Amino acid sequence: MARSLALACLMAAIAASALSAQDLDAQTQAIASRLRCPVCQNESVADSPSELSRQMRTLIRTKLQAGESPDQIIAYFVAKYGQWIRLSRPDEASYGWSGLARLSLWGPALRWR
Repeated sequence: MARSLALACLMAAIAASALSAQDLDAQTQAIASRLRCPVCQNESVADSPSELSRQMRTLIRTKLQAGESPDQIIAYFVAKYGQWIRLSRPDEASYGWSGLARLSLWGPALRWR
């Protein structure tokens, strides 16, 4: 009985570590997809086959294992490479739509002037 209980606990621990490894891989992929490859420049770190991107993915995974949040990891890369390293800045999408809205409202008014 004790042996089967120990075996069940061992199996549960193995399953939990496998699940956390999958979760860690998913988090690494999600963060890497938000960063621009410094070598390829038009690809994300997640999609780039370059050696530097591979090293960056490894560093992201290591930082996640150390308990850093995704925002802290992004901030690390921004501090190292500048805002350029982000594939899209947090305000970029809203600025684009607001600029388009301003243009569509003011464009005809300026034309008739």
